[in-house]
Amino acid sequence: MDMFRTKGAALLVEAILSLKNEAECRAFLEDVMTGKEIQDCGQRLLVAQLLSRQMVYSQIAEVTGASSATISRVNRCYVYGAGGYRTVLPRLADSTGKAEEECII
Repeated sequence: MDMFRTKGAALLVEAILSLKNEAECRAFLEDVMTGKEIQDCGQRLLVAQLLSRQMVYSQIAEVTGASSATISRVNRCYVYGAGGYRTVLPRLADSTGKAEEECII
């Protein structure tokens, strides 16, 4: 079953697309996800970013604290997945780098 065919999943996609700025996005994520879920998703995105920069697993694990299983899963999605990481990573590279300056890994 396509995971996005359910009413709830379709509503989630629609909700994300409706967000207009960073404050709305932060508020929505805080309401819909636990802090751990937000951190886990952020870690996966950071792992994908480092994989795209050709960093090796051991370095990624050291920098992010991600397990080798998580790194492997993210790599599988990055290489063979639906293309989500490959869509957003170049866009993030084009941004101001504000997130990297403000946040602790």
